[in-house]
Amino acid sequence: MGKRRGGRELARGLSKRQRKHLRQFGEQHPVCDRVSGRPEATQICELSDNSDKSSAESDSETEVEQVSVYHKLLATLKASPESESEEEEDESESEEAGESETELDSEGSQEPKETVRGEEEQNDVQEQEEVAAKDPPEQALGQEQADGVESSCDPNHGAIEEFTDVKHEAEFSLETNFMEEESGDCDADKRESSSSQAFSEDPFKQHMNKELEEKEVEKISTLSKTSNQSKWPRLGQLTFSSTLEKHTTLKLDKEFNMKQLYLHKPLESTWPKVNKHFLSSASKPSDSSFTPLQRELFCIMNTYRDLFYPERNALTNGEEIRHAYCLHALNHILKANAQVLSNNAKKRDQKPGTDSDDYRDQGLTRPKVLMIVPFRECALRIVHIFISLLEVNEKRKIDVSNKKRFKGEFGSDPDEKPPNLKRPEDYEAIFAGNIDDHFRIGVAILQKSMRLYAPFYSSDIIIASPLGMRTIIGTEGEKKRDFDFLSSIEMLIIDQADIYLMQNWEHVLHLMKHINLLPLDSHGVDFSRVRMPSLNNWSKYYRQTLLFSALQDPQINAIFNKHCFNYMGQVAVRNVPLSGSISRVVVQLPHVFRRIEAENLTSVIDTRFQFFIDKVLPEYRDAIMSHTLIYVPSYFDYVRLRNYFKKEELNFTHICEYAKKAGICRARRSFLKGEKQFLLLTERFHFYKRYTIKGIRNLIFYELPTYSHFYSELCNMMKATDSGVDATWTCTVLYSKYDAQKLAAVVGIDRTAQMLQSKKNVHLFVTGENE
Repeated sequence: MGKRRGGRELARGLSKRQRKHLRQFGEQHPVCDRVSGRPEATQICELSDNSDKSSAESDSETEVEQVSVYHKLLATLKASPESESEEEEDESESEEAGESETELDSEGSQEPKETVRGEEEQNDVQEQEEVAAKDPPEQALGQEQADGVESSCDPNHGAIEEFTDVKHEAEFSLETNFMEEESGDCDADKRESSSSQAFSEDPFKQHMNKELEEKEVEKISTLSKTSNQSKWPRLGQLTFSSTLEKHTTLKLDKEFNMKQLYLHKPLESTWPKVNKHFLSSASKPSDSSFTPLQRELFCIMNTYRDLFYPERNALTNGEEIRHAYCLHALNHILKANAQVLSNNAKKRDQKPGTDSDDYRDQGLTRPKVLMIVPFRECALRIVHIFISLLEVNEKRKIDVSNKKRFKGEFGSDPDEKPPNLKRPEDYEAIFAGNIDDHFRIGVAILQKSMRLYAPFYSSDIIIASPLGMRTIIGTEGEKKRDFDFLSSIEMLIIDQADIYLMQNWEHVLHLMKHINLLPLDSHGVDFSRVRMPSLNNWSKYYRQTLLFSALQDPQINAIFNKHCFNYMGQVAVRNVPLSGSISRVVVQLPHVFRRIEAENLTSVIDTRFQFFIDKVLPEYRDAIMSHTLIYVPSYFDYVRLRNYFKKEELNFTHICEYAKKAGICRARRSFLKGEKQFLLLTERFHFYKRYTIKGIRNLIFYELPTYSHFYSELCNMMKATDSGVDATWTCTVLYSKYDAQKLAAVVGIDRTAQMLQSKKNVHLFVTGENE
């Protein structure tokens, strides 16, 4: 009785958790021990020098190591609801035990306080392990990386966004998917493979499966090209050139059939719907899906020849051309991916141990098509065309990832456009929408799905501006630069090449020097699937280049002639202008064309400057020849003239593309009032602003304008001056024999031939809209 009564008295001062711990373990927790007033004897232990600092530290270190391993193990598992409830019960019991432990031993031994601290730490670890089981760290890390990619306008995430695939890797990977998963394409591929005739006539397979010999490659790289002329109904005069004789000519079929184009299956049904708004009611039923221009352009594109079309017009045929090359590019991508997926299935079903070279269907890197466009608005329209071509009907829409972000970054706000600005129609067409010129985006297309902002090494198509590519390629010596993704480009499309002359042509040249080079890294490629031309560094001989421009220019011609090595040959449209832009001048004024004699092309710049300051400028120094506008196409010539005018202390003002708005207004006002005798104006400023300069009485073209219609625009600005001094209006043009193309665009081909043969100055007088 005494013992039981003593136990009851002892339990009365304990809490519920302490009593529970007392019943289970038969002892009280050391925290609840009653400390007597008598001090206990202290024992002193000597430790060796090699021992750890304290047992507590060693225990804690050991526990951390054990917990970390256990933490990693639990991170790979998902806790079930039952196990979670059991762990919660165990935790609650251990917490109660920790608070109610009592010692009933007669000897009254006491555990160290480090034991209590270790149990509390273990409880915390268990809670962390439960959280880790619910959300493994690998999954959380992948989600963080994916979010970083999705959010990407931050430049710090640029490398992750463009060169590593952290999301949708399995869905858009060519290596892990098979043809059976893509409905409809498998049957089409079986039909094509079963028919040897279809295999031999498909232009894609003919071009990509052709294996050049070393003699042919040496012939392409060393020998000159042979050219043939031909005339087509819509394109006009064509020049076919090739080193290999069998690829010199191409005839246009009179009868046009969609089946002859060998389009990929979904494109046969979607193209007529997408292109119907370009078609007129007068189109023939046999070729109702293409306009006459698209038909002839696509016939050349589909043979995988290089094409240069210098008559692109943003007002008339710009969208027609864009739709045509988008169809060709998408057709190429779908066929190439279908071939890879089909070979994946064949390779999966083959017997182990067998090796074959029949599955070489890839390049060293995945990107196949590179599309260079000047503005974000152009990229937006291209992606919309791709989506329209892939959507068979309203019920079968494709899944486009990152579409909302794409519209936000590449779309435009209608309210951003300044109101009441009168500009020419061609200006409104070129600068419509978002005109940012620094962008790049990867597009992956696979299994009825499209991924925007795909990493470059997981992309099929790259759409970029020259500036966007330049910042990625970089220059020699930079740490962060990459151009391996350009190693296996099979199709290069450069649209609106004339605009790059107004931006920075050096970016285009820099790009052409880094395309189709051997990559510095393998990037995980399966070399057993790589085509032999890619392994031999012959990719540039298989690349098709499509070049579209609004004009013919020596720099654009140099790209087409010196950087294109397609073994299939080249086709260039070479129509000569019968009547130049001078016929559109509506004011009556004399035009004086003064010829400059230069020994070679490199000396033209210095010869023109010396001719101008010695013979032209002295005639306009007189105060009578006031209100003189000097139009300078090159910025370097503009800086040279500006410095000379300052040195000579001439009364002049100047406007360039870098001038601020206040300076522009001040210069225009002083020139109109006659306070400044000369006004230096750059061509790039006129291209980007197209302001009407009032007060012009004397116009000097330091060099012929790049765009021929700028000549008539500037001449017609003279009618904006409300003064009756028409007789004093003059126009002077400096030209040399190296300006033949620009001169023909201004005065016509017939008069150009006469002017180049004669070394005398030519005086023309325009009396209205016709000469």
